[in-house]
Amino acid sequence: MASMQRQASSGSDSDPRYAAIDERKRKRMISNRESARRSRMKKQKQLEDLVAEKSQLQSDICVFTRSINAAAQNYNEMESANNFLRAQAMELTERLRSLNTVLQIAEEVSGLSVEIPEIPDPLLKPWQIPCPVQPIMASADMFQFDGF
Repeated sequence: MASMQRQASSGSDSDPRYAAIDERKRKRMISNRESARRSRMKKQKQLEDLVAEKSQLQSDICVFTRSINAAAQNYNEMESANNFLRAQAMELTERLRSLNTVLQIAEEVSGLSVEIPEIPDPLLKPWQIPCPVQPIMASADMFQFDGF
């Protein structure tokens, strides 16, 4: 059966109808090969683009991670300094109360009028600063951000 098809195809070379069909098959096969080649090239380009994007995103993640770690370290340092200052303020407030008690006793014993300063209660008025307002000194590099 296969030999008959081969004979038929070899015999059909002289027939113009079969020649046109064979030419169309050949052109379609060439077109399909070209289309497949373009598709493979397109997929390769997409893969290369994704690999480059992955590399860029990993680089960005490293930069952001360093930035976050630096900010967290700064936060921890500020939190530690704030805790120290809060403890110091509580200690000074307690010392002021103690001194005020001594002044009250001295006022009662001596009969002299002594001005006793009021101790601010930060819980009643948390928006008020319990100490006199003083200018805050800042250095030029205090607000520099070198995370990027």
